[in-house]
Amino acid sequence: MANVAPEPVDPAERPLSAGHLIVAQLEREGVRRVYGVPGESFLDVLDGLHDSPISTVVTRHEGGAGFMALAEGRLTGLPGVAMVTRGPGAANAFIAVHTAYQDATPMILFVGLIPVADRGREAFQEFDLTGWFGSTAKKVVTLDDPTAAARVVAESVHVARSGRPGPVVIGIPEDVLTLPAGSSGGVRPLAVPRPRAAEAELKELVRRFERARRPLVVVGGEEWTAESGQELMRWAARHSIPVLADFRAYDAVPHDLGHDVENGPERGLEQGLEQDLEGTGAYVGSLGFGRGDHAARLLDEADLTVFLGAPRGDVLSDGYTRGLDSETVLVLPGDAQGHCGRIDQFVSAHAPSFVLDLVTMSASPDTDVEWFGAAREAHVRFTTPAPEPAPAPTASNGSEGSGDSDDSGDAAYVDLTAVMAVLREELTPDAVITYGAGNHALWPARYLPHRAPASLVAPRNGAMGMGIPAAVAASLAFPGREVVSVAGDGCFLMNGQELATAVGHGAVFVALVVDNGCYATIREHQEGAYPGRPSGTRLTNPDFAAWARSYGAYGETVTSDIDFREAFRRARASGLPAVLHLLQDPAVRAPATTTV
Repeated sequence: MANVAPEPVDPAERPLSAGHLIVAQLEREGVRRVYGVPGESFLDVLDGLHDSPISTVVTRHEGGAGFMALAEGRLTGLPGVAMVTRGPGAANAFIAVHTAYQDATPMILFVGLIPVADRGREAFQEFDLTGWFGSTAKKVVTLDDPTAAARVVAESVHVARSGRPGPVVIGIPEDVLTLPAGSSGGVRPLAVPRPRAAEAELKELVRRFERARRPLVVVGGEEWTAESGQELMRWAARHSIPVLADFRAYDAVPHDLGHDVENGPERGLEQGLEQDLEGTGAYVGSLGFGRGDHAARLLDEADLTVFLGAPRGDVLSDGYTRGLDSETVLVLPGDAQGHCGRIDQFVSAHAPSFVLDLVTMSASPDTDVEWFGAAREAHVRFTTPAPEPAPAPTASNGSEGSGDSDDSGDAAYVDLTAVMAVLREELTPDAVITYGAGNHALWPARYLPHRAPASLVAPRNGAMGMGIPAAVAASLAFPGREVVSVAGDGCFLMNGQELATAVGHGAVFVALVVDNGCYATIREHQEGAYPGRPSGTRLTNPDFAAWARSYGAYGETVTSDIDFREAFRRARASGLPAVLHLLQDPAVRAPATTTV
C-alpha cells in the first residue's frame, strides 16, 4: 500500500504544550522581556520563546536575572519575569524575591522543577518550593495541571500587581511542561483593582489638614506618574505643606517644579531666598538611611502626618523611634502591613489615584509658613554639593589586626561630592539612576534630584549587587533614556558580570565604580564599635576599567574629580555600556555632615 501523507493540521488547532501556553499567556499579559539562566528543567518554555515576540535576556547569574526582573517591575508597573532552574538556580534567585517582597515590587519568578514522579525521592536538585519561598513571596504555586497554565500565569500577574505589590513564584515541573494544554492561546488578563477613596474619606482628610498647623506628607510605593506627582507637589506648595519621600522612593514626586508653582507657594517665603530655592516646590528630602537631620525633625514636629503609598516602617522611622504618636493618616491599596505606631484614619486606596482626587477638594489650611520655609531652605542646603574637607585620620587607618589597612599613601583620589555636582549639570531630566547597597549610595541619594517618575531603582531592603542588573533592565525597558549606575567596589563585583549581558543585548549605561578598597559601611560600624580593630572588610580589586574593556565595554580610570566631566562625556558618547573607575580615599565614608 502506498504511503499516504497525513492531512495537514492547522497550527491554530494544534494542541499547545503547557510550556508554550505559558509563553502565549505572558504575551497576552504584555510582557516584553524575560530574564534568566537556562536550565534543562524548563526546556519547553525556552522552545516556546524561540518564536515569541518576547525577548529572552540571557544573564550570567540567577541573582542578576532576578534583579533585572525586579527593576523592570519597579520601572514599568508590570511584573518583571525571571526564569531559573531548580535547586541551585532557585537559591541564587532568592535574593531578588526577598528584595521584591520587602520593597513591595511586582515580580514573577518561574522555577523549573523535577518531574512529578520523582518528588519526595531526593532527586537531583530537588527542593521544597513552598518551604523556601513561602515566607517571602505573596504567593507560591506549582503547575501540576498542564491545562491550567494560562490561568496560573494570569492569576499570578494579578496577585503580583494587586494591593501591596510583590513577588509570585511559579514552579513548573519539566514533565508537565511538555503535556498538551489545549489549543487556546491563553485567557483574558485579569483587571487589577485600583481602589479610589470615597468622597466622605476625602472630606475627612481635608478637615484634618485644615485643623493642622504643621501637616506633613510622606510619599512612597510604586506606580507614581508624572501627573500624580506634579499635581501633589503643586497642591502641597500652594498650601505650604512639606513633602518627604520614603527611603529609596525618591522618584515618587518631582523634586523641582521649576516655575510651575510660580516660584513657590502663594503665601510664599520672604523675599531674598537664593535662586535655587525658588524651584524646589514642596519637596524637602527623604527619610531613612542618609537622611538629613531636618527631615527627622519634620517627622518629630508634625502635628499631622499623611502617608501616601508607604507605611511608617523601620527605616523610615529610624528604627521605630520617630513620629509614632502624631496624628496619622495612612493611604495604602491593601492593609497596614509594615506600619508601626498610630493610625487615626486609614484609606484603602491606590495612592497616586488618591492624590488626583485630593487635589480637587477645596481646602484652606492655616499652616505654619515659617516651619515650611525653614524645611525647604534646609533641604536645599543639605542637597547642594560642597567640596569635601580633607578627612581626619581615624583609628582604623593603621595596619593592625587582619591587615585591613586604610593607608592611602600619596595616591590621587576623586571627590565624590564634586562628581555629584557634575552629574547634576550633565544628566538629562529623566535620567534613570540605579545603585545597590553600601555607603557609595549616600552620595546619589543625597545630591541627585529626580524630576521624572520611574527614575530610580535601588533596593529598599539593602541588598547588595542590584545596581548593575538594574541598569541593564532600565536601558532595555527605556532605550531612549539615559541610565547611570553608582556602584561601590564591593557591590559592583557581586553582579558586575552582567556587563556581559549588557554588551550582548545592547544595553547602554554609565557605571561609576567607587573604589575605596573596603566594605565601607561595615568598616564605619567597626570604627564606632571596635575602634582601631578593622577586621574582615578589606577588598582586593582589579583594574575595573581594563576589566570592562575585556567585555567589549568602555572603560576608563579617573583619579581626580577635575577630570571627571570629560571622562563622563567620553563614556556617554561611546554608545557602549561603560565603566568609570573612580579611586576614592578609603578614609572617606560618607558625604560631609551639614548642620541644617
